[in-house]
Amino acid sequence: MTRLSEAAVAQINEICARHADEKTPLMMILSDIQKEYGYIPLEVQEIVSEKTGISVAEIYGVVTFYSFFSLKPKGKYVIGCCLGTACYVKGAQQIVDKFSELLDIAPGETTEDGLFTLDALRCIGACGIAPAVTINGKVYPKLTTADVPKIIEEYSSLGGAN
Repeated sequence: MTRLSEAAVAQINEICARHADEKTPLMMILSDIQKEYGYIPLEVQEIVSEKTGISVAEIYGVVTFYSFFSLKPKGKYVIGCCLGTACYVKGAQQIVDKFSELLDIAPGETTEDGLFTLDALRCIGACGIAPAVTINGKVYPKLTTADVPKIIEEYSSLGGAN
């Protein structure tokens, strides 16, 4: 989305207009844009700023504060590794490290083929099944590093990027 098409700009304008009557529309606007495009680059934030009167700095602050928003495109499969306290003490860092090693990416990065994004998250609310990982919303409970290669293979066999 480096250069927005007229259709994309029109879609973003429509999303902003859809929430114009809301008292605090920013989260809903950004959420709809994230769902539509998969990320919220600066160019899009500037359009939202023009339409809402909210400063780009404030919009950028919201986009970078919440982990479910992204400034960069994400992979087809987003691997969210919980590093909250319960997961961490049960070995979550080793699981993140194993995903990182096998996919050859660091947390916050996407594989060159666009298939996987690896995210290290603070808490996903799955403390009772720690350590836990989510992939596109599917939760994998009580993981070990031995589970990681099988999970990568499962998703790799499903096919390429969007």
